[in-house]
Amino acid sequence: MTTNYSLQKRLGLGLTLGVTLLWLLAVAASGLVIRHELDEVFDSALQETAQRILPLAVVEIMNREMATAPQRVLSLEAHEEYLTYLVRDAAGNTLLQSHNANPEVFGDQPQKGFVSTETHRIYGAAAVRDTYWIQVAEPLSHRFEAVREALVALLWPLLLLIPFSLIGTWWLVRASLRSVRAYRKAIATKGAGDLSPIQAEGLPAEIEPIAAAVDQLLERLRRTLEAERSFTANSAHELRTPLATALAQVQRLERDLVPGTQLDKARQIEETLRNLSRLSEKLMQLAKAEGGRLLSETPQDLVPVLALVVDELRRTAQVPLQLDLPEGHPINSNLDPDAFAILVRNLIDNALKYGAADQPVNISLSSEGILRVVNAGPLVPPEKLHQLRGRFVRASSDAPGFGLGLAIVDAIVTGIGATLQLQSPATGREDGFEVVVDLRSTCS
Repeated sequence: MTTNYSLQKRLGLGLTLGVTLLWLLAVAASGLVIRHELDEVFDSALQETAQRILPLAVVEIMNREMATAPQRVLSLEAHEEYLTYLVRDAAGNTLLQSHNANPEVFGDQPQKGFVSTETHRIYGAAAVRDTYWIQVAEPLSHRFEAVREALVALLWPLLLLIPFSLIGTWWLVRASLRSVRAYRKAIATKGAGDLSPIQAEGLPAEIEPIAAAVDQLLERLRRTLEAERSFTANSAHELRTPLATALAQVQRLERDLVPGTQLDKARQIEETLRNLSRLSEKLMQLAKAEGGRLLSETPQDLVPVLALVVDELRRTAQVPLQLDLPEGHPINSNLDPDAFAILVRNLIDNALKYGAADQPVNISLSSEGILRVVNAGPLVPPEKLHQLRGRFVRASSDAPGFGLGLAIVDAIVTGIGATLQLQSPATGREDGFEVVVDLRSTCS
């Protein structure tokens, strides 16, 4: 299953991480350049220090009474000595050294030029025909510290760059997608039966073809559905008159026939015509349910509509219809009263056809706007329960009907944005069938 993601979130995080990664790569490259340049500067400092100190050291050694005696240069004040030096003769005897110089760092035999050990960088030079040697050493840790401080100075701005980059990218992407969000909201707020074009302005060039394709699809779907509904409604309407005429003619014929085979055939024809008449009525109801005009502009009280439909059906019902209504509490809803009457009539007809012949049908409407129709009877298998919303699907092939009742109810419920729930067994029972229609979304 594909997980939905936010384009705004993906772009914001992606761009911020991209900028951060590029900054880190730039810092790493800068570190290599800085280290190379600092090595050149520090090597030059070592070389310059040796070339300046060696002539002075030679003069000082030659003027001493004991030229071969080692001497340590005293420090004028306490300080950290990064550069230490050692002056030796050709035999390797130490003649002069800085106050913090460690002879073990310089090795036993002096060498000209640069030499690197595990801990120090050393430069050596000679004077007076290689009679006097000087070696200047610098700890490698000093160079590493300089490079580290330079990199830290480059990384500090990144701590400010990351939040500002995230906020700036987030704001820019959000502003750029404002029209896309408005288009998404326009689609989300459209009703299930609203197939009008979606008003969208200022969409990005990449989204405009999609919006145009969606509008074209909605227009084609609208024309297709209108043609189907028009055919269904017109066919059912045009059939009513000839069916009524044929039914009247058959009834007149029955009065002229004597009891026998011919009368039985005439009665079978009458029953067939009555079924066709009921079918045309169901088709007209289905066309109205799918027509999209299911909500009224002003709220209407559903209680008297429900009571009127139940009283009408009680005249022909073979089982009691028990009605439970909230006392003194109107249920105002934007649902069209005719559509509500069609919904209730089909639910009760369905309960009368498929319910137990000796058990009442319970109809209730709560003060919150939840309609329940419960009937006794055999259980409906779970695998068949979800199929009952389809057209021409019946729970039992033995019961009369066309399998359109719940399809009409489902079309109305879908069109008004309500919910329909089918349960078997019914709540609190071991058998039966229950239909729950949640109309709270239409109630004011």
